[in-house]
Amino acid sequence: MTAQEEIIFQDEALIPIWERVLSGRRLGREDGLAVLNSWDLTAIGKMADHVKRKKSGDRVYFVMNRQINPTNLCVLDCTFCDFAAKPGDDHAYEMSMDEILEKLGDELSEVHIVGGLHPTWKFEDYLNIVKRIREAFPSIQIKAWTAVEIDWFARIARISIEEVLERLREVGLQSLPGGGAEVFSERVHEATFKHKMGAERWFEVHRIAHEMGFPSNATLLYGHIETYEERVDHMLRLRDAQDETPGFMSFIPLALQPGNTGLAERQASAIEDLRTVACGRLLLDNFDHIKSYWVMLGEETASVALNFGASDLDGTIGEEKIAHYAQAKSAIGLARDKLVEMIREAGKVPAERDALYNVLRVYD
Repeated sequence: MTAQEEIIFQDEALIPIWERVLSGRRLGREDGLAVLNSWDLTAIGKMADHVKRKKSGDRVYFVMNRQINPTNLCVLDCTFCDFAAKPGDDHAYEMSMDEILEKLGDELSEVHIVGGLHPTWKFEDYLNIVKRIREAFPSIQIKAWTAVEIDWFARIARISIEEVLERLREVGLQSLPGGGAEVFSERVHEATFKHKMGAERWFEVHRIAHEMGFPSNATLLYGHIETYEERVDHMLRLRDAQDETPGFMSFIPLALQPGNTGLAERQASAIEDLRTVACGRLLLDNFDHIKSYWVMLGEETASVALNFGASDLDGTIGEEKIAHYAQAKSAIGLARDKLVEMIREAGKVPAERDALYNVLRVYD
């Protein structure tokens, strides 16, 4: 069949994109922009789902995990962040080690640890969190500290990124999350998070991590002042980096939770979310997984996104704080049965995984 016969296109601008997808040719910047600007959601979803099926069939992955945010005290002042606090703020907190360990259990496959750049904690304090979790729960895989945090550790300890990662490996770190990328645009960087590391340093940390054998993820924060061009360019830079030093496991589009940030009057629409997920799947041909992060998207949109190229629903989470400080409407955590139900409702096959995408159980 021809491309046009396989999918009925209402937007003819998508037809050449579909033909390139079918022939296995890599898509470019204009293709990404065409997807983000198109109103033909049905065709966009079918194209992205076609690519997803070629990579992982009907399976959609999830993990039994817990997110730990040890502190929200942070030396930075990013415009888009309602989570961060300064000493003396009413919502400021820091967790004790006992409080952290109480939130974990042997039923978990992964713990995901991210937080603020604490003004007085030493690198050894962060090392100790990983070390104590590894000692108490040796079977849990530890994914911890964004590139921003890794860079902060290097600065406060006055050591190299390589030494930071090696010392973390010694106490149990296995992979890195993808946060802190925000948008790889100097314009957006200057306007919203100018005191945080920029794109070049973010890529440097992940390149070093990949070269040292640490897999990681990558994110995009969208739905604020960025343009479609900046959104697409962000994805293409990730694709280039994956070509150079493979190691990214998944791409995670994060919809801004406007909260009190003043960056957007309302959260991105479900249509915007679905186009962005699909665009990621179509452009990032060297990424195995696109994540439908239900915490940011909400459960309903996250489930629909499983037919727009997403192959991963993240996990049970337990108690996510960063998005919920910005008034996210999603649940604080979800049970395994709920994740299985969401995947099945999308017509997909649930597959429980660990932090590194090793399959633990398939729910046929």
